[in-house]
Amino acid sequence: MFLCYLDESGTSEIPGNTSHYVLSGLAIPVDRWKYCDSQISKFKDKWNLTGSELHTAWMRRAYIEQKKIPNFENLNYQSRRIAVNSYRKNELLRLQKVNPKLYKQVKKNYRKTEAYIHLTYQERLNILLELATEISKWNFARLFAECIDKIHFDTLLSSQSIDEQAFEQVVSRFEQYLQIISGENKSLGLLIHDNNETVAKRLTELMIEFHKKGTLWTKLKNIIETPLFVNSQLTAMVQIADLCSYSLRRYLENSETELFSLIFKRADRKDKKVVGIRHFSDNGCTCDICNAHS
Repeated sequence: MFLCYLDESGTSEIPGNTSHYVLSGLAIPVDRWKYCDSQISKFKDKWNLTGSELHTAWMRRAYIEQKKIPNFENLNYQSRRIAVNSYRKNELLRLQKVNPKLYKQVKKNYRKTEAYIHLTYQERLNILLELATEISKWNFARLFAECIDKIHFDTLLSSQSIDEQAFEQVVSRFEQYLQIISGENKSLGLLIHDNNETVAKRLTELMIEFHKKGTLWTKLKNIIETPLFVNSQLTAMVQIADLCSYSLRRYLENSETELFSLIFKRADRKDKKVVGIRHFSDNGCTCDICNAHS
């Protein structure tokens, strides 16, 4: 049996604030779950992130207050936390008086990054690079993803929303992979999705339809149940799916290759052709995904 962990990067709204929407599913054999989970825990323990969520986009941000704290890089973790929290409290008190609207946004940003304030920007990049390197070595794992360039997505021609198309594509590729590797004993699969209340009901209903009628590409013979929606903060492997989605999107939008080149090694392949990941774009795209997929 395989567990496929799903998470997205970018916004599905058009135009939204990203040019791409990416949904990734990282599938692992169920008997490898313990190993993967323990490896992630070791990374968290090493960097004083035990019990914290690894959210790639928030970790990749620069925290300007760290640059304003003298000798920040030479402080120990506890001193860094004290200094950053002190700065942030003063900044929130200031914004409350002069700019209530900005205060709310900054307060949210502080909450999302609280777990990482003891780490310098370079240390956070190193963590993500180490994680991506570890994932690149998981020969038992398969990565499936749909990367949609919203410029080329025509809402008038499509009967689905962007996130629905991405979901159907990832489900179809995961199902086809399970069918291919099945021998005498059928290989079953279960989807585990980051809990998003706005899409959970819709994707569950869509999955029920897939079980009844199949997707556009295949009948569902091996995937069981509807997706399990879990809290990403408590489920380490969903956090890894987040890293995968982010790495793919940042490569396509910003040509960032450091994380992508490692994550892309886990893309499902058949006869050396990448079949697990697709870049929905124009026919002239020459990105690494399109070149490996065509």
